[in-house]
Amino acid sequence: MNSPKIARNSPYQVDVVAGQSYWWCACGESGNQPYCDGSHKTTPFTPVKFTAAKSGKAWLCGCKHSGNKPYCDGTHKSL
Repeated sequence: MNSPKIARNSPYQVDVVAGQSYWWCACGESGNQPYCDGSHKTTPFTPVKFTAAKSGKAWLCGCKHSGNKPYCDGTHKSL
């Protein structure tokens, strides 16, 4: 497995809280998308920890190929 599984071809809109840390699923195998549930243990991928800079909506990558992980950068449009 050289590429992560595409969980979906669009971003996940989530609510985040300023100062709170989250673990974004980088492998695409999590049953708790877009967050990690430990499924990566059978893959070469590791989750990405991020801390929300401000409270509100965030758009997290669903295709797992963003160049700005964990945030969507529109890469899913070219897959």
